[in-house]
Amino acid sequence: MKISRQRIITYEEEIPGTLSKFKDWEFSSSSTTGEDFEVFVKLFKKYIRGHLPAGAKLHKFNPNHYYLSGFISKGDKFIYFSIPDARYFPGGWQDNILIRTAKSEQDYTGGSNNYTSLEDFTGDVERLLGKEVKDEIQS
Repeated sequence: MKISRQRIITYEEEIPGTLSKFKDWEFSSSSTTGEDFEVFVKLFKKYIRGHLPAGAKLHKFNPNHYYLSGFISKGDKFIYFSIPDARYFPGGWQDNILIRTAKSEQDYTGGSNNYTSLEDFTGDVERLLGKEVKDEIQS
């Protein structure tokens, strides 16, 4: 009787140095966050900071286990954002970013879910910053 076995082949690969090169990257996966995701987090945070609407600031940034979230503020208005698990949703961090209004940097439920891409991030965040949270929740 024969059985089939799979062997894991270990190889080294250069971690991308730019956010765009992570587009088709297959992230490592383990019980601790891999070095590749740690590099990605720094690049993503830098990108977000550089693409905020005028007058807005990155209020809170939370890297987690292969996903991340945070809050953007402008005056007394807040926007919550998050990306899906980068291991299981390749490209989701680029094309499927959750954004919604929030009452504060502690409001993880906030207004209605909206989705944006990196390309449309600035404009979509700016649009949501113009909405009142109470109006968004009631509609």
